[in-house]
Amino acid sequence: MTDTTWPNQSERDFIIKNFQFGSGETLPELRQKYFTFGTPRRNSAGQIANAVLLIHNTTGTGKSWLLPELAGELFGPDQPLDATQYFFIVPDMIGFGGSSKPSDGLRARFPHYRYVDMVVAQHRLITEDLAIPHLHLIVGMSMGGMLTWMFGQMFPDFMDALLPIASQPGPMSGRNWIQRRLNIEAIRNDPEWNDGDYEKNPSRWVFTAPIGALMTQSVVRIQEMAPTREAGDALYKRFVERAKTGDANNRLYQLEASMDYDPSGDLDKIKARLFAINFADDELNPPALGVLEPAIARIPGARCVTVPAGPTTQGHYSTMRAAVWKSYLAEFMAGLPQR
Repeated sequence: MTDTTWPNQSERDFIIKNFQFGSGETLPELRQKYFTFGTPRRNSAGQIANAVLLIHNTTGTGKSWLLPELAGELFGPDQPLDATQYFFIVPDMIGFGGSSKPSDGLRARFPHYRYVDMVVAQHRLITEDLAIPHLHLIVGMSMGGMLTWMFGQMFPDFMDALLPIASQPGPMSGRNWIQRRLNIEAIRNDPEWNDGDYEKNPSRWVFTAPIGALMTQSVVRIQEMAPTREAGDALYKRFVERAKTGDANNRLYQLEASMDYDPSGDLDKIKARLFAINFADDELNPPALGVLEPAIARIPGARCVTVPAGPTTQGHYSTMRAAVWKSYLAEFMAGLPQR
């Protein structure tokens, strides 16, 4: 399916004047690019009552949700998020896609945003630009999953339900942070980075960028893609070429934005129905850490599932294969009250 198949699809920008970040820095105009699609249904007060926020991952944009592996499994007739039944809000988060980001011109003078800034800006987009006071559901994958946990505790009365996918409700730490730190330092120490004030994208950092893929993909799938040394070399080169397509400052900021992520202290504030989906072969959020279940126990009515590894799972990248997890979503949606 393509991005032209969904009802009422439209794209727009929301500009916030003089947006102040948690760092104290201010941006005269913060642009948030987003699109909407689906079928809005209004309550007796005339407000859209079936809105669903979809939040992308650290390697994507809002348009990632329109890929066939997601859209083709989720938004069609009688699928878990049937576009005839729900109204979708799909943003590019700060630092990504068409939203404000370092490569727009400020480079390393761009404000140092964090995840809390993303949540605050999105809340303003929904309540101010769309005049929607309450969401039916928030679904986020990877980074979007982390932001979903944060939404639930920062604005506990703002949504009916939360579905974080491939994320942990604990502090950014361990292997997850170390692989990010590796990429951060590779960029900052690239001789062509020039403190972020470069004209041509730095070229050296990309040779270590593949560590992100190695730390997130299923080791079984990697072995299948690289069963020989020659195949491993070819796969490594593909990872490097993919890294070259991204702006170094943008990537640096995206990674650093996660550094103070830790929703564990305020999980008790979450009021919405919450169902977390993780994957047994996700090397970024491994079940062996024992983070998810104790956190779920602190939230009334919350549930979670760790999808077993199998021939169709792809580690952390299982987020991008809705066929792997949509049955759990369907079950969750069936148990939610319709607004």
